Amino acid sequence: MPAKNGILRGELKVKNGKLVKCGIEMDNNKIKNIKITGDFFIYPEEKIEEFERKMMGLKKEEISKGIREFFKGVELVGASANDFIQVMMKAMEKEE
Repeated sequence: MPAKNGILRGELKVKNGKLVKCGIEMDNNKIKNIKITGDFFIYPEEKIEEFERKMMGLKKEEISKGIREFFKGVELVGASANDFIQVMMKAMEKEE
């Protein structure tokens, strides 16, 4: 079940000890809003906001492809595209 405020939360401790967290708000099976946090690094830094914008409007089944495409041109340290997929799917399991 989602939290009382409707935000689905996921948290993942990745294999090198870093943490990736997300808060997702869904509307009609699409991402309405998303916030990604954690102790990973992304270069350039402003790409995290761009990532959040790119995820909005995606259906659950479109997320993996969208994440893989986005991170092709982005440097991630302490996490991988698969970690982002995993944490988002983990959060959305709570909705079902």
